[in-house]
Parts: sequence; structure tokens; C-alpha cells
Amino acid sequence: MASFRTWHCLLASCCLFLLHASAAHGQLSPSFYATTCPMLGLIVRATMIKALLAERRMGASLVRLFFHDCFVQGCDGSILLDDVGSFVGEKGAGPNVNSVRGFEVIDQIKANVELICPGVVSCADIVALAARDGTFLLGGPSWAVPLGRRDSTTASLTLANSDLPSPASGLATLISWFANKGLSATDMTALSGAYSIGFAQCKNYRSHIYNDININKQFANTLRSNCSPTPGATDTNLAPLDTTTQLTFDNAYFGNLVKKKGLLHSDQELFNGGSQDALVQQYSTNPTLFASDFVTAMIKMGNISPLTGTAGQIRANSGKVN
Repeated sequence: MASFRTWHCLLASCCLFLLHASAAHGQLSPSFYATTCPMLGLIVRATMIKALLAERRMGASLVRLFFHDCFVQGCDGSILLDDVGSFVGEKGAGPNVNSVRGFEVIDQIKANVELICPGVVSCADIVALAARDGTFLLGGPSWAVPLGRRDSTTASLTLANSDLPSPASGLATLISWFANKGLSATDMTALSGAYSIGFAQCKNYRSHIYNDININKQFANTLRSNCSPTPGATDTNLAPLDTTTQLTFDNAYFGNLVKKKGLLHSDQELFNGGSQDALVQQYSTNPTLFASDFVTAMIKMGNISPLTGTAGQIRANSGKVN
């Protein structure tokens, strides 16, 4: 009997341990690769520095890449998958085609990581780390990125066309869109501050500068010189999302909104007599508050439906399933 009780207790203890381990494994943690790939952070940072030295704008592009990944199927690296044979990825979706960029930087980081830690680190986690470093290297805050995501073996062109907010969206639509992903209105406004860096194409701000009234007239007139009123040759011409400090991550974007100098209709909707006006004003004068809320929102966004445990896979190549 004593022997049976001993084995019974040992079995129960093992079951409890496995249940605990399984639960822990299903959660993201900044230390996920501490023993399996301890050089990961240094590899990502070094590759990102090289990428930004070649093109400073790339930091903004990789923050946007992370956003577009997480809003479609969750933060699973699905946006990286190429169209191969009958497989259709998300790169050709309306919000992504000829717009989302930085795939070659993720490919390079992945290749560098594979040299040191083959088959260990997911592409989804690399995208999350690149977004953090893109922010930090352009003057923004840094944070401990929760890790442990795995890569999707699927993609959804349909969701990429339906789940990504439009630059023509109104405030109520934007709030609803973010709420559907578990993000609050505060998260939405803070995340919009990523537009402190980067550029937008004329086709995405044309309607705002020609048709809207919630815009500084002189600002609109200046932009019209580079963006014709009708679709055509100027569609891909770029304008900075933050005219004040276009390649530095700071809170100037919110000051621009207060002055009615938001480039996109969706930008200016954050300061247009609605529920986010007070927060925009706070962010415009309190960079510490903005940085804190931005970090909180980035971590929350990075927790949108990640694949963990045995779900998905660790892709050997960013652009295709193993």
C-alpha cells in the first residue's frame, strides 16, 4: 500500500507539473529564448542598425509591418508569406500591396539568427523585436518584448482586406476596429503615435487635403503641390506623416493634430471634437505619458492571438511554410 501511495503521489505531482508547464509555455515571456538563443537580441539589434543606416525610414516601416501582421490572424508572421503555387498570402491585399515594406530586413535578421540558433526563433517573434528596435533606434522608448510566438502555416487575403483600418475611417469606426482586437481607445490613440515616423502615399491622403474641412488650409495647400486632385501619376508620391520631426520618434505627431495638420483623415479624426481630443492634447505636451502608453499598447497588440506551444511551426524561411 505504501508503495502504491508513493507512486500515486509521484504521478499526481508529475501531472500537476506538466499542467503548470503547459500553461506557462502557452504564455509569452521576454526570457523565452534565454537559454536556447541568448544572442537573439544582439543579432536583431545589429541587423536593425545596419538597415537604418542604409535607410532611416525603415524603422517606421517595420513598426507598421508588425501592426499589419497582428491585425490579421494575430501576431503569427502570416504577413511574411509569399504567394507560392496555389498558396495565396496577404502581401497582395489592398492595405499591403505596394505599401507595407521591410520584408527583406526581416529575411536578413532571420538568416542571421539561423546561423547562430537554427530552427529555434520564429519569424513572428523577429517581427516583434524589429518593431521594438525600429522604435528605439529612431529615438523612441524601448521595452522587454514578450516572446514565444510560433509561425502560422496559413494566411488570409480576405482578412487582410477586411481587418486593417482604412486611412479614410472615422473615429467611431477606428475605435470599433481596435476594440475587435481587444485594444482600447487609449491603445488606439497611443499606437497612432507611431505615425511620428514614416510616410504615406498621395492616394491615401488625397481626399483629406482636397475634400475635408478639419485641416489647416495652408498645410493642405502645401501638400497639394505634390498630390494632384485626380488619381494618376502622383498616387505614390510620399509625404511625411509628421512634418515636424519626420524620422524621429517623439510626440510631435500629436502637436500636429492639435494644429489640424494630420496627414490622413484617420489621423485628424483623433482630434476633431471627439472623445480622444483630451488625450491627444495630453500626449502633445507630455512625451513621457505618450511613451508609457505606447509601450503598453504595443505589448497588448503583440498578444493578439499568438500561436504558442505546439501550434504552427518555426519557419526556416520567412516567406514560405516548411
